[in-house]
Amino acid sequence: MAVVLRYVNKYGSIVERFLGVVHVKSTTAVALKTAIDYLFCKHGLTTSRIRGQGYDGASNMKGELRGLKSLILRESPSAFYVHCFAHQLQLALVAIAKDHIEVCSLFSIISILINVVVGSCKRNDMLHDEQNEKVKNALKNGEIVSGRGLNQETSLKRPANTRWSSHFATLVNLILMFKSVTNVLQKLKDDVSAQDARAEAKGLLLRMDDFDFALTLHLMKNVLGISNELSRALQKQDQDIVNAMNLVDIAKERLQTLRDDGWEPLLEEVSLFCIEHAIKIPNMDDTYFPGKSQRVGNVESITIGNHYRIELFYTIVDMQLQELNNRFNEKNSRLLICMTCLCPTNLFSSFDKAKLIEFAKFYPSEFCPTRLVMLDNQLETYIVNMRRSVEFASLKGISDLSKKLVETKRHIVYPIVYQLLKLAMILPVATATVERSFSAMKIVKTRLRNQLGDEFLNDCLVTYIEKKVFDKVDNELIMRRFQNMASRRGQL
Repeated sequence: MAVVLRYVNKYGSIVERFLGVVHVKSTTAVALKTAIDYLFCKHGLTTSRIRGQGYDGASNMKGELRGLKSLILRESPSAFYVHCFAHQLQLALVAIAKDHIEVCSLFSIISILINVVVGSCKRNDMLHDEQNEKVKNALKNGEIVSGRGLNQETSLKRPANTRWSSHFATLVNLILMFKSVTNVLQKLKDDVSAQDARAEAKGLLLRMDDFDFALTLHLMKNVLGISNELSRALQKQDQDIVNAMNLVDIAKERLQTLRDDGWEPLLEEVSLFCIEHAIKIPNMDDTYFPGKSQRVGNVESITIGNHYRIELFYTIVDMQLQELNNRFNEKNSRLLICMTCLCPTNLFSSFDKAKLIEFAKFYPSEFCPTRLVMLDNQLETYIVNMRRSVEFASLKGISDLSKKLVETKRHIVYPIVYQLLKLAMILPVATATVERSFSAMKIVKTRLRNQLGDEFLNDCLVTYIEKKVFDKVDNELIMRRFQNMASRRGQL
């Protein structure tokens, strides 16, 4: 288990630091809590001082009754849990979309397709050869231009639940390489020696040579494309939660725009794709028959176009919007609503003293009744000062506000407000730092080092992941300390 601490430093900046990894024999919530207590005790820390916790949504972590989140909340009631924004924004969209049978079918086909086409080095080479030939012909015909950084080699990517943008990249690459992929499948279908792959290739060709597949493929590419750039922005270590909420609101707004105005452009895009790849396009004005059993009877008929627009397009986009609207429980939603009043944009236009006092009440350990009265008075002076100061007029988020308060020494003038600001900033936005630590572990603990002990592994990971911190340490100091640890024959 990897543990990362998020805090505000003396300069008012948000900092995330990799604390270490702990070997756990069991993934139960109690075992994880024991491991965290051990790690905190080792570094002189206590879970009672935690004011925010974030995980990627695993049930043993976020469980309402016996999850790790709940165990920590018993010791620190103000350690509010925030689901990873980036993880939720990307993976939840995929998970919810899979509740729709057409989308579930799409991802199932893609999973089988990747296993068949790039499941071996021979087939992967076939795909690369097909794609290279396609690029050469396009350059020869003047369909694309050559240049530095253009026409890079691409391949089908296997989507993974821990890589938030992988689903979007898989769909984009499949659209770009569709002709090459179908050519490889056709060769596998006709290859007598490939007995196991022939049937799968034939089935995939039938499924992919269908308008429903093309429409769902492009629709999910557009839906996931809306969240892709935002999820990347959310993975920044210094991202604050107020700005993260704004980014999610942007995703919701873009999804709503897609719902209102995106059907016709999508249909045009899919039609051009189908024409290019000789996929039959149904007449959208024809009557839609869902099945033989329903062709006769008092069933209200609809056109094929209305079927695709209402039962596929609207349904999937509405599912995404509903998921984003229901991402927080009632308490967390109220906490975040109150927190947005700290935002400095547009000359602190969202400032609301009553909501900020309500926000402070979520942290009774930091704000006793006396401090709440003092906060009430301090907020009055604070907002007048902020709106009159030119240097605070162009700030974009609470992280910028925190840095500017420290820079101008106003965090000393308004200590209670600054404490409120710090509590807002330490709430975690994404688990990207934790995910990266697991990626680093694959580099540090290779097969050649499979006997690496837990303690030495932890030390290696800390120095590798936090290399920017250790670059500031003078090598002379390290050698001197090592020399003084014990008597040695040689002098370093």
